[in-house]
Amino acid sequence: MPLNVIGKNAKSFTLIKGTFHVTGYSPDGDSVRFKADHDTNWKKISGTPKKNKKGHVQLRYEGIDALETHYQPKVKGSHSEHQPLVFADAARRFNLERLGIKNVVWNAKQTKVASAQDGTRGYIVTRAIDNPRNGRPVAFVYSGNPGQADGSKIHLGAALVRRSVNYKLVSAGYAYPTYYPTVFSDLRDAFTAAVKKARSTKKGFWPKDKTGGFLFNGKQTLTDRSPLLPKLFRRLIEHLAGGGTLAGFRAFLHGKEDGVLILPQAHHTSALDAVVSVKGRKIALTVLPENLVFDEKG
Repeated sequence: MPLNVIGKNAKSFTLIKGTFHVTGYSPDGDSVRFKADHDTNWKKISGTPKKNKKGHVQLRYEGIDALETHYQPKVKGSHSEHQPLVFADAARRFNLERLGIKNVVWNAKQTKVASAQDGTRGYIVTRAIDNPRNGRPVAFVYSGNPGQADGSKIHLGAALVRRSVNYKLVSAGYAYPTYYPTVFSDLRDAFTAAVKKARSTKKGFWPKDKTGGFLFNGKQTLTDRSPLLPKLFRRLIEHLAGGGTLAGFRAFLHGKEDGVLILPQAHHTSALDAVVSVKGRKIALTVLPENLVFDEKG
């Protein structure tokens, strides 16, 4: 099944019923563990999800990216980093509340859920996993009962997307739009409308958002003070963890071949340096997040 098509929603999705789980895990604003009622339904999507001994799989929420609560750069000797926790934690709480998960108690280090009233009922709508290494179903996530049969093939339109937890996170200003080629144009339009409204009405992190430009005054600018598009945060943290300087950031981005399609011009570029500006200590994403479609990378 081709995953690089950008166009109308012509492909069907699979609806999979199951339960959501957080106890013993580290959920955040755009991920949670899910156990399908019937494992045979996983055979109806492209790729094989990675299941643990409990049959739980890690989901990746389609179309959005919430602030990082624990990002580990792939750099030897680096430490886990987070984005401003006032917003990252708010996104996580919102996510779990919308899934009906209550009484969440974290361990002393705030790294894992010690106990929770989880195992709540819900369903996902998915077509494929992200990649064989991660094995995460890329999904639209819902609480409750859909009214359709488990394992059924459905057409996913904007109306159904608006009922998803994904969409609700964006509408509340707790997640950025982050589009990959798997998000069809009609679904992007639904998310983008929600983003524009959340931004204009100053929901969630939007009044503090610094994606369009901020002055870098040390790593705490990223971790404690300035919410910004998580993909830009991850690239900056990775670069700095490897000993990079601000002056070398765009060259670092160019070398990663992290391609992106710029929607207004329908122009594809092979690296993110085309949409990132660095002038002294000022760093900015020069295109609104909802006008970008990223190639499939982390």
